[in-house]
Amino acid sequence: MEGLITNFHLPKSSLLMLVSALIGRERLLALYQEAIAHSYRFYSFGDAMLVLPGARIEP
Repeated sequence: MEGLITNFHLPKSSLLMLVSALIGRERLLALYQEAIAHSYRFYSFGDAMLVLPGARIEP
């Protein structure tokens, strides 16, 4: 995988599971914690994220 653009999906959705399968559960949870901390919007009309291999969340 070279990268993935996706929005922030609702809990228990199949799309959330798809992203988790691609990037891993731990990384996905870290990304969602960051989104929640910055009041990102979720679901179809919300914010999007670009996930790149090797990219890290900086504190």
